[in-house]
Amino acid sequence: MIEWLKRLKASFGASFIWLICLIYFTQGFRSFVWTAVSYQMKDRLKLSPSASQFVSSIAFFPWSIKPLYGILSDCIPIKGRKRIPYLVIATVLSLVPWLVLGLNATLRGSKWHLMIFLTVQNLGSAMADVVVDAMIAEAVRFERASFAGDLQTVSWLAMALGGIFGSMLGGFALTNMQIDTIFLLFSVLPAIQLLSCGLVEENSVGSNNSRSSHVVNGDSIMDEDNSLAMKSNTSNLRRKKSAKNSKKKAVIRSKSKIPEKVDSFALHLFHSLKAATYSLCHAFKQPMILRPMTWFFLAHITVPNLSTVMFYYQTELLNLEASFLGTVRVVGWLGLMLGTFIYNRYLKTMKLRSILMSAHIGLSILTLLDIVLVSRMNVAFGISDKIMVLCGSALADAVNQFKFMPFLILSGKLCPPGIEGTLFALFMSINNLGSTLGSFVGAGLASMLNISSGSFDNLVLGIAIQVLCTFIPIAFLFLIPKEATGISA
Repeated sequence: MIEWLKRLKASFGASFIWLICLIYFTQGFRSFVWTAVSYQMKDRLKLSPSASQFVSSIAFFPWSIKPLYGILSDCIPIKGRKRIPYLVIATVLSLVPWLVLGLNATLRGSKWHLMIFLTVQNLGSAMADVVVDAMIAEAVRFERASFAGDLQTVSWLAMALGGIFGSMLGGFALTNMQIDTIFLLFSVLPAIQLLSCGLVEENSVGSNNSRSSHVVNGDSIMDEDNSLAMKSNTSNLRRKKSAKNSKKKAVIRSKSKIPEKVDSFALHLFHSLKAATYSLCHAFKQPMILRPMTWFFLAHITVPNLSTVMFYYQTELLNLEASFLGTVRVVGWLGLMLGTFIYNRYLKTMKLRSILMSAHIGLSILTLLDIVLVSRMNVAFGISDKIMVLCGSALADAVNQFKFMPFLILSGKLCPPGIEGTLFALFMSINNLGSTLGSFVGAGLASMLNISSGSFDNLVLGIAIQVLCTFIPIAFLFLIPKEATGISA
């Protein structure tokens, strides 16, 4: 392990590896502060489950437009650099909202202000995620392609560790600290990330060309002045006038070049954005890409997400403590790792259609456990609520990973050369947008059934509808390539 890390350090540099690990650790550690956000909306703002889920869905929308950040950083360099300036902007956007919410009780106590600041924070986090992915892709392409899998392993390991520690400490912090203190504590990580951006150097794009062009332009202006001065030899007055005229012309020419440079830059920017957008749309419209992505999108929006409703039920009726819910999230992360191991060890040679169908059948069975929990049937059999929640969380995250791994595999194999990063970001955005819309559907279902804080009479019916909807994506599995497996597409 130590030798492996030393090889990575020698290939990419300690500052680059540190920055990558820090960003991904922070992404995972967000569970530390988002647990506090859930309690802020429930206990302080007194929002209903549907209203809370609506606020969360809006706040997470920036994750659904990730390709936009990739296109901007690819096509619009800032002071000649494409990555670090955007990473600095993203980090500031991630840092400032937590500081403001931690220091200002008025803004923290308003639903709309809270939603705006959380949306800005997610904008920064999503942008940082895209930029760091692009930095990894460039480092692998220009430095050591053989380390591509190793960098991905490091990033996922850092995020998993962040998720585990964030979940463990989040519940403990809620029990022993105020929510504003939790917001301020979490802001330490983005602050360190902002300082760490200065440790990584990035080469300027086209710096040599800009210098040479500047020198050439300057020489041409000087030559014009000299030639005009040499031709006016008839009298001192004419030499002075010609010198003045030549200076005026030089000033006029230099001023006229400014709008020309601005116009040429704007034109180049427009063509770059147009070309990137066209390539993205052209690749995405291909049936071999469009059909599978349509299935994964439908798999999210056809199944209502009732996670926020269940959070309210677990904390209000079952009286589960914040520390225990943090443990549940830790078990969820372990279940995710277990699902990844099982998939890579036993399932990757299976047909993707079979894997996805089995995953949805498994999810429907696990959702039935929620019906058992809400109807209190588990108490009749002597099974505690905590055991039901722990087992349900671990198994659900493991089964969801069986569904997410094929998505990653298909996304990686369907990306055509040249636009892999942007198209993969588009795939992830489709997945995130589907998840967001699934949350909207869940919020709408909860509102229709009059499920609110303290009123969960129709929750069993809502979960039953969720179980039935879980089978809808199975009917559209024909969109997945028939012969695709976990190692070929």
